[in-house]
Amino acid sequence: MDRRFFSKLLALSAGSAGFWQTTTRADEKDSAVVQNNLNGGPATRKDSSQPDHRTHEPVNVADFQELARAALPRATYEYITGGSTDEVTLRENVAAFQRIKILPPLLTGVAKADTKTTILKQEIAFPVLLAPVAAQNLYHKDGVLAAARAAAAARTIQGVSSSSGNSVEEVAAASQGPKWFQLYVPKDRIVARKLVERAERAGYKAIIVTVDLGERKDCDLRNRFALPQKELLKFLTDVGFAVNDRMTYEELMAFNGQVWDLALSWEYFDWLRGVTRLPLIIKGVLRGDDAKKAVSLGLDGIIVSNHGGRRLDGVPASIEQLPHVAEAVAGRTEIYLDSGIRRGTDVFKALALGAKAVLIGRPYAWALAANGEAGVAKVLQLLREELESAMLACGCATVGEIKKGLLK
Repeated sequence: MDRRFFSKLLALSAGSAGFWQTTTRADEKDSAVVQNNLNGGPATRKDSSQPDHRTHEPVNVADFQELARAALPRATYEYITGGSTDEVTLRENVAAFQRIKILPPLLTGVAKADTKTTILKQEIAFPVLLAPVAAQNLYHKDGVLAAARAAAAARTIQGVSSSSGNSVEEVAAASQGPKWFQLYVPKDRIVARKLVERAERAGYKAIIVTVDLGERKDCDLRNRFALPQKELLKFLTDVGFAVNDRMTYEELMAFNGQVWDLALSWEYFDWLRGVTRLPLIIKGVLRGDDAKKAVSLGLDGIIVSNHGGRRLDGVPASIEQLPHVAEAVAGRTEIYLDSGIRRGTDVFKALALGAKAVLIGRPYAWALAANGEAGVAKVLQLLREELESAMLACGCATVGEIKKGLLK
């Protein structure tokens, strides 16, 4: 069976005392097990001789990564965590942030930092959004519904993937918080139109179109990673395709491999403007000329992103390209950044270089795997606290005062 079909599916897709508890993950592991029964064996688990981090309260994103490693089957953990081929870009996304230094001024007289900002006329508590992430029900039984509740409680925006594991309506009903819908584009424009209309009716505030499509990760090939039949059927049904439970797994995989439009062009945004009044955001921009084209089309937002190093290895880190995109845009539309955010200081650096906000993917996916809604809430809290600390150290009373001159 050609496992590349599923790769296309998902790649069209990255405290207080007493918070942490050891959780029983057997039910989630059962739902997350890659269908290795089709390949002659069970999913590989983490070696039980490794230390158990689940009783330790996490204090940073790296702690959540280790907790997720302990909680998940290896194939699922590596699906979240791995990058394309040699993972050069995956590593560079983090390393490039570490090379940027902060140079704080002294005696600024600032005693309180206000992290509030406004994104597409929506006020949020701090400039960290949850990026669209696929197949979240494989990481935790409550999946994207838990993430949406945590985002709402933190007063920020949830990005919802077309392949998140729940329908647009189910995620909308999970919380009252603001949500953006990430559209993976069906070839059938009737299906695509109905999906956009459903998102608009459900109260989503914007449409994200991810344009750096496709994915090739050695770890997924090695693990023969594939979505279980039940989840694949639900995903295709949620999008609006005419599939049913009488179809075999092979039939569903073959169907999924042929119904997505992987050959998008700029003209697609003209069509999309004709079917929705929602703001349109393009995700996957790394070049200044592409940013100028997005502005010329009147797009409402640009996400500087290399898909978390999952799409094409060897491209620059997103943070390295942010200044070039910001210069090309020259304030004519809002700019956001994803890929590589691991600390609140990374958020600070991105804002200083021209981003209005950042999106996180792996950090909250790890947190979701570790402890569901409470985990996502905790990782957002930690990033906000770290951002506040950086702002105070640099004399920034508001996020609008975070400027390039504070970096070295």
